[in-house]
Amino acid sequence: MRISTLVICAIVIGASLGLLGCGHKLVAHNGDSTVSVYPDENTFMKLADLKKQGGVGGMIGGLGTGLAAKQVDNNTPVRIINSDDNGSQVEVLDGAFKGLQGFVPRDNVH
Repeated sequence: MRISTLVICAIVIGASLGLLGCGHKLVAHNGDSTVSVYPDENTFMKLADLKKQGGVGGMIGGLGTGLAAKQVDNNTPVRIINSDDNGSQVEVLDGAFKGLQGFVPRDNVH
C-alpha cells in the first residue's frame, strides 16, 4: 500500500507541474478583442516595418496584417514554444484556432 501512495503522489506532482507550464494567455490592448497571430516572426517584422513608414507603406502594412495574421480571441490560452526579445512562437490551446502555431508580439502574451 505504501508504494501505491507514492505512485499516486508522483502522478499528482507531475500533473501539477505540467499544468503550470500552460498558464500563458493572449492579451489584447487598446480596446481590441482579438490578438494578431502571425505565421512567423519574419512576417511580423516586415509588416511592422511597413507600418512605421507611414503613408502608402503604412496602409500596405495594415492591410498585410489583416491578410497574413489570424485574429485570435483575447484571453485564449497558449503554450509558448520559444521566445526572444520580439515575442513568442506559440500554439493556441483552445477556441476556434486550437492547434494554430504562430508568432505573437511580446506584449500580447502573459
